[in-house]
Amino acid sequence: MNCPYCLSEVSEEAHVCKTCSRDLYLFKPMMTKIASLEGQLASVPSQEVNELRIAELEYLLDEQNRKLANRSLSTWIKDIALYLIVPLLLLLLAHWLIAIVYDTKMIYLRIISMILPLPFAYFLFKGHAHRLFPWFVGVVFLAIASVIGMSWITSLVDHSPVWPQNLFEWREVLEYSASIAFSFLTGMLLGGVAYGSKQRRRQAGIINALIKIASTQSAGGVSMQGMHGLMKTLHEYGGTVVAFGTTAVSIYTGLKGMIG
Repeated sequence: MNCPYCLSEVSEEAHVCKTCSRDLYLFKPMMTKIASLEGQLASVPSQEVNELRIAELEYLLDEQNRKLANRSLSTWIKDIALYLIVPLLLLLLAHWLIAIVYDTKMIYLRIISMILPLPFAYFLFKGHAHRLFPWFVGVVFLAIASVIGMSWITSLVDHSPVWPQNLFEWREVLEYSASIAFSFLTGMLLGGVAYGSKQRRRQAGIINALIKIASTQSAGGVSMQGMHGLMKTLHEYGGTVVAFGTTAVSIYTGLKGMIG
């Protein structure tokens, strides 16, 4: 059987890959099942049986991904603290240093606000699969809490109102919040693309082998391979294109009020 991380060959008794030193405990049942299915595929020439095996393998891979996605409450709390609370505190610290301590140009704060959330979201979504809706809510919280927190810090010094007082101030707050939110969303998309690429590398050897087996037994085999390649390309580059789009929106919303 092959290691799901580096695809090097490992023995059936091994619990750690000798090449990449990764723990194989979680993947061992799946690897054993896949090895068994591959052996059965090699001995059965029927295309109908092969298609059933392919469906079973896909189900096993999806099931493994769902298990990794269903994480404990303590892990959720840890992720919220590390990937939402920490960037929030860093943004407030940057505002305090730039606006209060050094009283320098606010464009520096806007640039930091556009850059800082991105790596946090990237490493969050690069590690493993996540549900999008809860983290979208987290993005909204981070953006609004950051801007309101900055306004509160400013009010402590010059006794100005915390909340916007007119339409122009509300629009500025919304644009600034959108800039922070789109920065985090860009990191989510790029991290998702990186995670998807990692998953495809793990699954490519098995899926390609199964497609070749099925292709040799059907007249439409070439079109099946072509369709798989097209879907893989679209999936790989689609998220990157969208990520560049959200980056552009983040930059526009963040600097619009400063340079407009």
